[in-house]
Amino acid sequence: MTSTLFNKKVGYSSKKEDWETPQYLFDRLNEKYNFKWDLAANDDNAKCANYITELENSLNVEWASLKGNLFLNPPYNRDLKMWVKKAYETSLKRDESIVLLIPSRTDTSYWHDYIFNKAKIKFLRGRLKFEINGVAGQPAPFPSAIIEFGRKQK
Repeated sequence: MTSTLFNKKVGYSSKKEDWETPQYLFDRLNEKYNFKWDLAANDDNAKCANYITELENSLNVEWASLKGNLFLNPPYNRDLKMWVKKAYETSLKRDESIVLLIPSRTDTSYWHDYIFNKAKIKFLRGRLKFEINGVAGQPAPFPSAIIEFGRKQK
């Protein structure tokens, strides 16, 4: 949703969908989870040795067959609900964790349908500065949260 305010375009999303997870944040998470797969990456921003690209279409890959803990910073577009739903449903079929970095939009249906009472939630303080080629951009226009799905933590 965008609008024009004082001749300046503002909105809830960016046209760019390949913003990178801040390295310091991934490193902290990786210390705890030792991720084996990055579920939404490209050759330039993959956080793990094993990763799934846009061309491979992660939403069509069977995540339950992947070994180890999985990391997901999905595109923040209209399909975000499908990513969260898939992570939740996959978590019911595996013991290892699936950890997501997503906008903290707790009023959305996918938070109520797939996150609340089904996952561990850690709200991040402040606004993240997502990166492009390792360089931090401006603070995100939304708060973020870390979501952990997995049978072991339930």
